[in-house]
Amino acid sequence: MAGKAPSEPIEALDAVGLSDTMRKYLAEIYRLADHGETDAHTLPEPAGQALLGHPFVSTSALADLLNVSAPAVNRMISKLRETGLLLHEPYQGIRLTPAGEREALKQLRRQRIVEAFLVTVMHFGWHEVNDEAARMSANLTERLIERMARMAGNPTTCPHGEPIADADGVIVAPDDILLTHAPHKLLLTITRVRTRERDRLEYLAALGLTPHSTVEVLHAAPFNGPLQLRVGKEYRIVGHNLAEMIRVARESG
Repeated sequence: MAGKAPSEPIEALDAVGLSDTMRKYLAEIYRLADHGETDAHTLPEPAGQALLGHPFVSTSALADLLNVSAPAVNRMISKLRETGLLLHEPYQGIRLTPAGEREALKQLRRQRIVEAFLVTVMHFGWHEVNDEAARMSANLTERLIERMARMAGNPTTCPHGEPIADADGVIVAPDDILLTHAPHKLLLTITRVRTRERDRLEYLAALGLTPHSTVEVLHAAPFNGPLQLRVGKEYRIVGHNLAEMIRVARESG
């Protein structure tokens, strides 16, 4: 007799009816969409804007990011569609509804607060906290999360510069653009760094390319060539692929 295929583990649901895995999917869909919005080339004056209405993302990109099979992703997408938190359009992909974005941001809030706590209070390096925070945040109560936020100084961003939503899942993001799209000979402030790869984060820190640092693009080689930067009083050469992981805004004041 042929054996049955192993069933998926049954996870506890929270008060909203979501499991830890469902929340993880929502957060990663949000991140994929947010990171994909890289076509803006105009640098606005400093101001805040709400993040809503992200573009569709592909299910294959989500499967690659989570390192899971396409059937597993499709099963989860079906569950999330039933909750009203996700839209799935053939040939376009998936997109969070406004309610889905709020739940995703609540999950990201937890992880980003834990990251800030690990760096500010426990003195981990910014390159060490991503995986630790993902594991920890799934098992902490809201009371502990709020206590960690207070101990970390009530941060508004994670150590990588990503904004932290409020408890209701409302977020205000910086008006920033990719460093590769930034105008030349203008003082800029690094707002956020999108990579979580340990080696790249260590390298960026060694170059002084961290959130709140001042940077100026002096020259960009054609055909996606390297960028010549001034970081403080130092000169740096950064490859185009690495520069695409950095977002900047016009210096305020």
